[in-house]
Amino acid sequence: MTAPQLQLIGISKGFPGVQALSDVQFDLKAGEIHALMGENGAGKSTLIKILCGAQPPDSGQILIDGAAVSIGSPVVAGNLGISPVHQELSLEPYLTIAENIFLGRQPVNRLGFIDRRQMLTAAREVLGELGVDLDPSAIVGRLSIAERQVVAIARAVSTRARFMIFDEPTSSLTRRESDLLLQMIRRLRDQGVGIIYISHRMEEIFELCDRVTVLRDGKFVATRDVASITLDDLVRMIVGRSIAAAAPRRQTKTGDVVLEVRGLSKRGLLKDISFDLHRGEILGLSGLVGAGRTELARALFGDLVPERGEIRINGERVDIRTPRQAIAAGIGLVPEDRKEEGLVLAQSVMANIGMPQLNLFSRLGVISARRERNLAERYVQDLAIRTPSVDQNAMYLSGGNQQRVVIAKWLATKPKILIVDEPTRGVDIGAKAELHALLRDLAADGMAILMISSDMPEVLAVSDRILVMHQGSLAGELSAENATQEAVMSFAMGLGARV
Repeated sequence: MTAPQLQLIGISKGFPGVQALSDVQFDLKAGEIHALMGENGAGKSTLIKILCGAQPPDSGQILIDGAAVSIGSPVVAGNLGISPVHQELSLEPYLTIAENIFLGRQPVNRLGFIDRRQMLTAAREVLGELGVDLDPSAIVGRLSIAERQVVAIARAVSTRARFMIFDEPTSSLTRRESDLLLQMIRRLRDQGVGIIYISHRMEEIFELCDRVTVLRDGKFVATRDVASITLDDLVRMIVGRSIAAAAPRRQTKTGDVVLEVRGLSKRGLLKDISFDLHRGEILGLSGLVGAGRTELARALFGDLVPERGEIRINGERVDIRTPRQAIAAGIGLVPEDRKEEGLVLAQSVMANIGMPQLNLFSRLGVISARRERNLAERYVQDLAIRTPSVDQNAMYLSGGNQQRVVIAKWLATKPKILIVDEPTRGVDIGAKAELHALLRDLAADGMAILMISSDMPEVLAVSDRILVMHQGSLAGELSAENATQEAVMSFAMGLGARV
């Protein structure tokens, strides 16, 4: 057996009121893809931060080639050959691909100026190693999310990293884009790079990885060969219990039309969008990345003003040009990126839940903390948000609980319509099942829900009807009974109802 090149032994880390890691072990071999799995809050992110020099461990050892090392900063980690590719890409959108790849390490000529020709040549060579054909002089801000992922990988490859860490690299990609990215990761493995792979997508783990290590509540559970375990085995390791693959489809009892959209258009983004949404219905919205799904959500929420079309709520035409007007009309939006757009991470759970309606808690400009606390505590209980108290900062909650806080924030405004954009992005399998159940419960209570998702099994399992977008237009509509993955993808690719 090949000896591990990287070992973490007895790693522990605590924060005020939280023991994030307790005596955790992990190892990585050259040319291996080793999955690191666990529910949100299991300690994965803390372990990776320690490995990348962003956090010091309280105890334990890190060994590279059998020798103990101290990783005091990300620079030290990079010098040791450790390179992360984060879920939230840290690229400079106004610079070129080549400039991003070699940022801080630009080659210089004899006069000390940046040698742009050499930099472009080197960038082209790195991209060639990954088997992709991108123009290194292209501006990163004009690239797709998948292409930006390639740039982030190329930057890590250019450092000749021995160990690479991929954190949810396919969370915002289509299936085709994901397949291309996984091919690149296999190519790196074949070149002898040791890869730590973090993903909540079970199919990727079984398709890609050699071994899997599971953490639960900050503790090491087990390391197993992927070939020797089943999906049920892995789920039980992660959550400590079995989870049904899918909840039984509920008996849909939809009511009157709540939302009518007619001819909604925005040049280059939306083309003549028309549909209805009923009370008590979960209307799924599918399509490839860039099809216009999020732009439609923004238009309904007043963050994007359409050039033509009309919106009616309960039969009355409404003019929505700002989020404030959308909230007043009874619309709530759970955005795709909860950390950047849904929460103020440095604020408490209480502050986040009460944020959209501070005017209800204030008098003469003074906020009533008691009324704000009562509201937050009620929704923490109703939505089973796991937090020590409503005073806990949102940044310390798991992804699933952060998402519940965002949902609570909008439920507190008593909306008629709730738009949820990628509701389970980056959350673990246990939290995903719980969030699906929550959406079904809200619909059963009469909420009209528009659910945007790139997760095909999610769309098929949760939706009562499915709308599919292609290049800014509605390409097709499917009932829950007639919807299949093939039918959805046919519409999403602009092929019509061919399957």
